[in-house]
Amino acid sequence: MKLGDYLEKELVFPSLTSENKSEVLKELVAPLGKKYPELDTDQAVRVLLDREKLGTTGIGDGIAIPHGKLENLDKVILVVGRSSSGIEFEALDNKPCSIFFLVLAPEQVAGMHLRILAQVSRILKDEAFRSAFLQADTHDALWELLKDV
Repeated sequence: MKLGDYLEKELVFPSLTSENKSEVLKELVAPLGKKYPELDTDQAVRVLLDREKLGTTGIGDGIAIPHGKLENLDKVILVVGRSSSGIEFEALDNKPCSIFFLVLAPEQVAGMHLRILAQVSRILKDEAFRSAFLQADTHDALWELLKDV
C-alpha cells in the first residue's frame, strides 16, 4: 500500500497558520468543501474533535494523525499539513506538533482506515523521513517526498 495513492497534491499544505487543535482541524478540513462539495466540513470537524475527546491523536515527536469516519464518504481522504512554528495539540509528549496527517474514511471501511493509519505511523517513525518532511522548502518538494511513500 502506498499513501501516495490516497493523497492529492492540492491537499498538501506546507504552511499551516493555526495555533491550536480545533483551528488546525478546521484549517485542514476547510479545503475539502471545495474539492468534495457533498462533504459536510462542519460535521467532519465535529467527528475529529469528538475523536480527540477519546484521546489525543498527537502521538509525539511533533506528529499528529487526526482521524475519523463519516457516513457519506465513498473513499478515504488524506490531508497533509506542516506547521513551521508547531501547534499545541495536547500530544502525548506535551510538545507542539508540526506534522499532520489527517485521515477521513467512510464509515463502512474500517479495515482500510486502520491500514492507512498504520502506514502513516510506519512512515513517520523514520527519523530521516520526518527530517526531510520538515525541511522540504516548497510545496512541490513536499509533494515529491510524499507522492511515492
